[in-house]
Amino acid sequence: MAATSELAPAAQQGAEKAVKALHLGQEAWGHLIARLLKELPLPVPEALIGKAQYLDSLSIPTRYPEAFPEGPSAEHHGPLQGQEALAYARAVLAFTRAQMARP
Repeated sequence: MAATSELAPAAQQGAEKAVKALHLGQEAWGHLIARLLKELPLPVPEALIGKAQYLDSLSIPTRYPEAFPEGPSAEHHGPLQGQEALAYARAVLAFTRAQMARP
């Protein structure tokens, strides 16, 4: 299993890829999960959008090394952020799985 400092960025990126998979036949650009969810042609629970927004807040610091004034982004994501991000990513994955299982 990844170190807890690596969970937050991995959770964000995994959830992003899952939501992009729901955009079958559509263009899906960018890294912001909340926006990608809102662009889906189906209803998305507001609570899931909120979880996606939290995950999105992890996107910039994990992609750009100069996002923090000191140290790599992994030093700014500890066990608390990693576990919360993982739980939110699981919620996004559960939503995408349920949508993909629909006929």
